[in-house]
Amino acid sequence: MGGTRRGNGSAKAAHAGGRARGGRGIFLVVGLLLAVLVAMAAFAVRPGRSAEADTRTYDLSTTAPVPTTDAPTRTATATPSATATSSVPQHGTGSFTTADASAKPAGSGHIRRYEVQVEGGADISAADAAREIQGILADPRGWTDDGRDGFQLVSSGPADFVIKIATPDTVDAICGAAGLHTHGEVNCDVGPTVVVNLKRWLLGSPEFPGPIQDYRALIINHEVGHRIGHGHEGCPGPGRLAPVMMQQIDGLHGCKANAWPYDAQGRYIQGPPVA
Repeated sequence: MGGTRRGNGSAKAAHAGGRARGGRGIFLVVGLLLAVLVAMAAFAVRPGRSAEADTRTYDLSTTAPVPTTDAPTRTATATPSATATSSVPQHGTGSFTTADASAKPAGSGHIRRYEVQVEGGADISAADAAREIQGILADPRGWTDDGRDGFQLVSSGPADFVIKIATPDTVDAICGAAGLHTHGEVNCDVGPTVVVNLKRWLLGSPEFPGPIQDYRALIINHEVGHRIGHGHEGCPGPGRLAPVMMQQIDGLHGCKANAWPYDAQGRYIQGPPVA
């Protein structure tokens, strides 16, 4: 009997201990459930905070975009002033008038005949533009100094190429048809046509500190340079003149702005080739 009582006592103690462990287990389960619920609630808040951060970033990017290598800070100042920009027609009629102007051949070797055309609505004189371009291509600092290339302005008859001065939208259409993206800002050379952006013709570039006439010379010499076989070149070194075949609108990279293929002593201004 004593053994039985001890047995019963042990059984009761064991049962009581079982209840105690069971109670602690319930508390542990409840505690774990509460911890999970708290964690889920905290996790549910994070997306809201992230969304707010994304919204703020998006709002900032629409008002003050962060410059990238493809759109450097200088792009934001590509036009000198809002007033000047607003005076440049964004689009014209899409039709062109050929300048009624001609001149004797300039240079020697391969004489290329060219016409100058201006888009309707550009509000500039085709004849005046043609005379200015003829003066650029006949300048002794220009491509004729190589002794192999010459140019002749014509108003009729066969022509080797045409120089078109067009509004930004029309430039995008002409250049875009050939797979070139000008974004309403720059010029291009496609097929038998040199396409000059009216915005650049009238406003120049903030990277070019000289007079607008010199920047126009850079435009013509660069694009015509492509026509006679020249590729892009880079800056030959800090403080040196930038080659005319350098894309100077993208920055001078330590070089000095320059509009002419040759210097006053007849030396070609050359830089390293750029792919």
